[in-house]
Amino acid sequence: MFNIILVATGGATGAVLRLILTNFSKTLFTSSIYGTLTVNILGCFLIGYLITSDFSKNINENFVKFFLIIGLLGSFTTFSAFSYEVVNLIANKKIFISLIYICISIFVCILFTYLGMLINKF
Repeated sequence: MFNIILVATGGATGAVLRLILTNFSKTLFTSSIYGTLTVNILGCFLIGYLITSDFSKNINENFVKFFLIIGLLGSFTTFSAFSYEVVNLIANKKIFISLIYICISIFVCILFTYLGMLINKF
């Protein structure tokens, strides 16, 4: 039961943080894809970092797993918004931009997960 509370509170926190960062990016850019891309890259980096970090070994394993990784970062990153934005770009005949967005999202997020993991090896 306690793990459910950790996931729920982490999820609520991550969703609010995503909303704040996405809205902030909308003040800088005209498209919402930049906010989604930013939260996904940052979230992937943090997941990679937390999984391999000594920091997570000093904290309760359930807190790291259920609150931080599944709850907070799971709701902070957003594949559904990414999917909607790709479909919207395609519907607006912006095929090339949608392909660039897909490639950047996939490859850069994987790269940042790896960088998050790699940073703990030094």
